[in-house]
Amino acid sequence: MNKFSISKTIKVIAFAAIAYMPLNASAWGMLGHRIVGQIAESHLSAKARKGVKGILGNESLAMASNWGDFIKSDPAYNYLYNWHFVNLPGELDQQGVFSFLDSDKEANVYNKTIEMISVLKNKQSTTDQKILAMRLLVHLVGDLNQPMHTARKEDLGGNKVFVTWFGEKSNLHRVWDESLIEYQQLSYTEYVAAINFPTTQQLSTWKNNSLKDFVYGSYQACNKIYAYTKPEDKLSYKYNFDFVNMLNEQLLKGGVCLANILNDIYK
Repeated sequence: MNKFSISKTIKVIAFAAIAYMPLNASAWGMLGHRIVGQIAESHLSAKARKGVKGILGNESLAMASNWGDFIKSDPAYNYLYNWHFVNLPGELDQQGVFSFLDSDKEANVYNKTIEMISVLKNKQSTTDQKILAMRLLVHLVGDLNQPMHTARKEDLGGNKVFVTWFGEKSNLHRVWDESLIEYQQLSYTEYVAAINFPTTQQLSTWKNNSLKDFVYGSYQACNKIYAYTKPEDKLSYKYNFDFVNMLNEQLLKGGVCLANILNDIYK
């Protein structure tokens, strides 16, 4: 084999390795996080809107929502890696999920969301601490409502469940982070305009939900995804048809969940 062939082979292998690289700490992708942030803004109370502006200024929740992923470029923030997800075992009922969340002492999206809420409620927190907490809160609530961020440790939240998406190699986690949302071919503002119509019953239920309830809702959605999607499945039109309503509900729930939290902080 000549040098050109060896070099070409190495590039092909490297590309394949990157395609299957685990991305456990990424959720919803840029578009999904902005959708959650934009929906949340539409459900804020006047006090919460003022409180958020006092911290973020003219930076919207939608634009702040991706800071938690952008900051991965800075090694100083590597400690945030585990904050984006919680690995839940399969076959748990509601109480099982609640007990797990109460007992898991490792950093995860549930307990770090609570920590960011505490920073924002604490009158002794500095301005810089509150800006960091607000940006992370917006991102983490989005993560918490992405079903594959309440998934299994053994397959890295679906990163090791390899599938194809319209003929291209992918994995289950990436499909839910980005591919399914991007397939709708909408900007985040167009997406919000299309789905931000929670029913009276949904709003009533979600406004009374605890943070644990939202985690459990994501976990239930996650179980449905696992039951439906198998390794090496060829996903395309039918997958979108079967799951787009669940996708939209989780995005909507994420926005209402975030608004609930902010309304409570600034009540």
